[in-house]
Amino acid sequence: MASTPHLRVFPDPGAVARAAADLLLKESVAAAAANRTYRVALSGGSTPKRLYDILATDPYRDKVPWDRIHFFFSDERNVPPDHADSNFGTARQGLFSKVPVPAANLHRVLTERPDPAEAAALYQNAIVASFAANVEKNTPPTFDLIFLGMGADGHTASLFPGTPALAERKHWVAANWVEKLQTHRITFTYPLLNRAARVLFLVTGADKAERIETIFGPQALPHAYPAQDVAPEPGLLEWYLDAPAAARLSLPVEGEATAATP
Repeated sequence: MASTPHLRVFPDPGAVARAAADLLLKESVAAAAANRTYRVALSGGSTPKRLYDILATDPYRDKVPWDRIHFFFSDERNVPPDHADSNFGTARQGLFSKVPVPAANLHRVLTERPDPAEAAALYQNAIVASFAANVEKNTPPTFDLIFLGMGADGHTASLFPGTPALAERKHWVAANWVEKLQTHRITFTYPLLNRAARVLFLVTGADKAERIETIFGPQALPHAYPAQDVAPEPGLLEWYLDAPAAARLSLPVEGEATAATP
């Protein structure tokens, strides 16, 4: 049975990012204590930049077991890694260059390849290789944590409304043509997203309020937007919202998140 989404509302984007950092710290420390590799997929957007800034400072920089975490990306722009729009490039600049994460633990999409479909296939192979013995044939692996965002149009990862990858059930990573952007995006597909142990949406900004209302409000329609079809089974599904994004919902706003002490 798919997870029921759990919503938490924080006063501002910084509090959303700090709560996400607390979760990553807590979960990765627990995995390391159990002598287990922790695999997380990052997303693009402005909120992850705040998350990176927080993780790159104390106490997170010193307490997160960086050598036990493998980082992936739930989607990527079809640009080289040194391009300003690259999700990997943003993470490298804001986080990876500032913390002691081994280079072998960073798994990026090879977007310098001229064929996006080839880049997507190679990334799926890289995911399989990382999970190795933990992956059954033809069964998507289970990420410990997948971070996602949501656009004002209801897209998540690079699963945009009306795009071909929404119907993809065979491949776990796809080169998705986005007509309104006139470009391909490399993206996780639902079979992989919905196998995660935990999916955490980070959604901030007043421009998201209308879409959040149409997804979670009393008049919500199921399956109206791509973000709604992320439903890990039997994993946890959580949405961290800031107050402006949740303004049209009747939900309490939590106090400022504080740093976790494992």
